[in-house]
Amino acid sequence: MSAFDLLKKQNAAVEKIPVALIHPNPFQPRRNFSEEELHRLEQSIAENGLIQPISVRKKEKEYEIIAGERRLRACAALGMEKISAVVYEISDKDAAVWAMVENLQRSDLGVFEEAEGIEKLVTLWNTDREEAARRLGMAPSTLSNKLRLLKLPGEARKIITENGLSERHARELLRLSSSKEQIKAAEHIAKKGFNVAETERYITSLCTAKKKAQKPVYIVKDVRVFINTFERAIGIMKNSGINAVSTMTESEDNIIYTVSIPKNSAFQKQRRTKPIKTAPAYSACAPSVI
Repeated sequence: MSAFDLLKKQNAAVEKIPVALIHPNPFQPRRNFSEEELHRLEQSIAENGLIQPISVRKKEKEYEIIAGERRLRACAALGMEKISAVVYEISDKDAAVWAMVENLQRSDLGVFEEAEGIEKLVTLWNTDREEAARRLGMAPSTLSNKLRLLKLPGEARKIITENGLSERHARELLRLSSSKEQIKAAEHIAKKGFNVAETERYITSLCTAKKKAQKPVYIVKDVRVFINTFERAIGIMKNSGINAVSTMTESEDNIIYTVSIPKNSAFQKQRRTKPIKTAPAYSACAPSVI
């Protein structure tokens, strides 16, 4: 039986409970409460009274909120000593689920508050993401995208939250490979006041620049390929009867590979009667390996 079904069956009555005895739900996903919204709620309660009671459950001699923390805060700010509340008998798990589901269904929940709430629900329900998405009424891909936001470092999350950036801004930052890059980009985006389209172009430019900056690294194995090529060429000449000789030396800056071909041997094979005037030794220098 779900928490909602249990609450419907209990038919609990409204009670007046001292505000001082009511404590927040530790599973409340909301961390930030808008001062402006709380002020408007205070004004409404001052003029019209508390129209909808809050929901609580008994915790030893005191109470814990199930739903209605903003209403409780507003009443406390108005100096009210007691508040109307419905007291339910509900388990820790069900209270946590109800508190998070109620807040996740509100449009003003913060980007990371929502993601953290979903993550906790997946754990509390002891289910996979697909089933959690079904219970929350969202596509599995949407749920996965929201949970991916939690990969961003805390400093980047703080910048996004404090500057009122959207979930799409945050998702763009995930395209960068390191936390350092993500934080630096978040600072730049916030400073420039980029919208989503501008943020997308900016992140694309960073990714493109990084790709162009990557240069091939030559290792010892690459040089050996060229040396093996020389050796195969020497082998072919020797098999053809040309007594070619090769030597390899190293200096501080170079690997020097020298090939010497005897004139008489070469001319005899080519069936030439006269030698060419010049037949210098062939020398090839390969770049040194650092």
